[in-house]
Amino acid sequence: MNTTKLPLATHRRFLLGALLLGSFSALVACASHPASVMRPTPGLASGDTAHGADNFYTSDRVTVQKVAFKNQYTMKVVGNLFVPKDLNRSAKAPAIVVGHPMGAVKEQSANLYATKMAEQGFVTLSLDLSFWGESDGEPRNVVAPDIYAEDFSAAVDFLRTQPFVDKERIGAIGICGSGSFVISAAKIDPRIKAIATVSMYDMGAANRNGLRHSVTLEQRKKLIEEAALQRDVEFAGGETRYTSGTPEALNDESTAIEREFYDFYRTARGHSPNTTTHPTLSSNTRFMNFYPFTDIETISPRPLLFIAGENAHSREFSDEAYRLAGEPKELVIVPGAGHVDLYDRVNLIPFDKLTTFFRSRLR
Repeated sequence: MNTTKLPLATHRRFLLGALLLGSFSALVACASHPASVMRPTPGLASGDTAHGADNFYTSDRVTVQKVAFKNQYTMKVVGNLFVPKDLNRSAKAPAIVVGHPMGAVKEQSANLYATKMAEQGFVTLSLDLSFWGESDGEPRNVVAPDIYAEDFSAAVDFLRTQPFVDKERIGAIGICGSGSFVISAAKIDPRIKAIATVSMYDMGAANRNGLRHSVTLEQRKKLIEEAALQRDVEFAGGETRYTSGTPEALNDESTAIEREFYDFYRTARGHSPNTTTHPTLSSNTRFMNFYPFTDIETISPRPLLFIAGENAHSREFSDEAYRLAGEPKELVIVPGAGHVDLYDRVNLIPFDKLTTFFRSRLR
């Protein structure tokens, strides 16, 4: 099917439904209480739990504490700090920041990755990006890619103050949209020594061009116009509108991509009561000014690892980032996996590869 010939409304469903496919001087740490344990939401369909899907995985080998710190906009960023129970706190350990999918929260995918990597001896920090989850930002669900990138750097600020963290051995993992945000951060923050992305979405290209460049210039302009007119509505006190993200219900016209996301975000498999996945319509066009892969080669010689599913609809973004990046770089394609599979299916996620990468690159 040639999607460039679809009506705009259908095109918007196809494009936007795919997009989640989810200060040094003001630094404040509030790590005095354990993080609450998230469990599957009762009363929902179980979802497809094949291949060991375990989004809410916890480990008795890891301690978890909720922490909060300020970014350079003095906004509070909330995260979970994971520390191996057998960590020698008199020594200095490597650390990893983990970012959640666009529109999600730290309890979706990021905590899982942070827990698994902490089991391998890393201090890890999952975080809620600003405007989402427990982090500051009003109005909620605003698109602000520069601030999202700043949140990663603020997390590095925090980790560098921890007495058991080696501040010269800090890396980052970005899942889905956070893959593009962590690349944006790493380009201007050399303290991030190694970067891995999983099921990455280039949120800029996805909004400008759609998947496989399926959006025409005319359709893009129409979306921009609609968002701009919504600003008038909201400035006058009108109701906020939301866009894209995972559908709240499926129907006979739901696409395969919509169904893929629904099975994670709207079922007990990955549902969190603290998220909608829908950004505001009036802010979503900011992604059209977001170019994370521009100058990606300047991250070199710091290493980049791109992980994508063989069948992922988003694979084009990892392929393109790998093509443009400088050395050293690696591209790992997971056989048989789709995009959302790498959110939580622990039997498909290559944790061994992530462990080897960060152990060798954060030496």
